[in-house]
Amino acid sequence: MSTNSMRIRKGDRVNVISGKDKGATSVVMKALPTSRKVVVEKVAIAKKSQRPTRDNPSGGIISIEKPIHVSTVMLVCPKCNAPTRVGLVLRNGKKFRVCKKCGKDID
Repeated sequence: MSTNSMRIRKGDRVNVISGKDKGATSVVMKALPTSRKVVVEKVAIAKKSQRPTRDNPSGGIISIEKPIHVSTVMLVCPKCNAPTRVGLVLRNGKKFRVCKKCGKDID
């Protein structure tokens, strides 16, 4: 598999399988295929100092989601509603993602 192809995309529901947020289920907000990382909503929260700006004149400490490696999350199949591995099937020259548990198409 090349470095810029991932089987998890923006908008997918995923389950975190390792790390401090293990067991959390949430939605992928951003996929970073070159670094093989994803930003998952309400997972891997970090505090960051924010300088005062025109939009935020008071500045202060804000919470942001940090990217986590794609291997620490598992896609939740929309059909069988279970964490599953993702397979690729070639039909009519197009690739489709397939749930390894139930065999149904993901998109």
